[in-house]
Amino acid sequence: MYQPDVHRTDGLPDSVTIYEVGARDGLQNESAVVDVEVKAEFVRRLAAAGLKAIETTSFVPATWIPQLADAAELLERLGPPPVGARRPVLVPNLRGLERALDAGAVEIAIFGSATETFAKRNLNRTVDESLTMFAPVVEAARSRGVAVRGYLSMCFGDPWEGAVAPKQVAAVARRIVDLGVDELSLGDTIGVATPAHVEVLLAELAGVGIGPGILAVHFHDTYGQALANTLPALRAGVRTIDASAGGLGGCPYAKSATGNLATEDLVWMLHGLGIDTGVDLAKLSRTSLWMAQRLGRPSPSRVTRALAGQLAEEATQAGGQSTNHETAAGRDGAEPPRTAKGADDA
Repeated sequence: MYQPDVHRTDGLPDSVTIYEVGARDGLQNESAVVDVEVKAEFVRRLAAAGLKAIETTSFVPATWIPQLADAAELLERLGPPPVGARRPVLVPNLRGLERALDAGAVEIAIFGSATETFAKRNLNRTVDESLTMFAPVVEAARSRGVAVRGYLSMCFGDPWEGAVAPKQVAAVARRIVDLGVDELSLGDTIGVATPAHVEVLLAELAGVGIGPGILAVHFHDTYGQALANTLPALRAGVRTIDASAGGLGGCPYAKSATGNLATEDLVWMLHGLGIDTGVDLAKLSRTSLWMAQRLGRPSPSRVTRALAGQLAEEATQAGGQSTNHETAAGRDGAEPPRTAKGADDA
């Protein structure tokens, strides 16, 4: 399979952590409910491709996001995460935390907003009220040795409020960090950021004492800027990049939020820059093709689309058998598209 030529450049790290959100953020926007075993196999395949940090699901009420109503069953099927692996789950409040812990979660994520309108639409609370709600969640999690990630949405633009001032984002980010989170992911929820905007925001955060060591970035590719925006974040010292296999995703509460940065596209760029990710690009692309078949549509990832023919040819040369021996689910690239609900052999 074709791989990018490697050319190092100054100011970039030797390695990066890819925080995979496809199983949660990627699937939550799907209208057809994906079978729980398909979700479990998706996570297994992502792990087999070398991804160490995989956000698996969310313990929000089923009425909020019906797609994720099977959160406890999914964790039961997956079992405890392997040593060195991260399997965070999203929780909205103390009730969600208790459900997650009862199901065996060992890392959680909370989700706030830099803008009032999105806070009200996403959490039915003001920014102040949402932070008040999260404070006991973080405290309870940390008291039990559970790591906590924080998400901050609408860091660059809001579909109702327009441009979001970096000072406004920094002020809310400082309050989330002060709650005691271990990591804070900055979300370009509607994909309007540009590279210089990323630089300005990271400088503003540094001005309130939030350095790159605690930060991650979460770019949506609505305007095709996600990869471009990743580079200034890396040069500023950010070492954790959120991405979604196949570019799956969106936000059910922000209709202008299209797919996430595709993990394969990110891996291609990072490997071309000589940055280690620990990810096997071929296995990852096969996984995205496999999931695209279950969803009944082509993968949005440009890299996966470009490699699909080569991967199919390799599978044919190997006798039509999947080369991904880490999992037992069906053949990669060899089945006709089917609906997510009908994938009963996966």
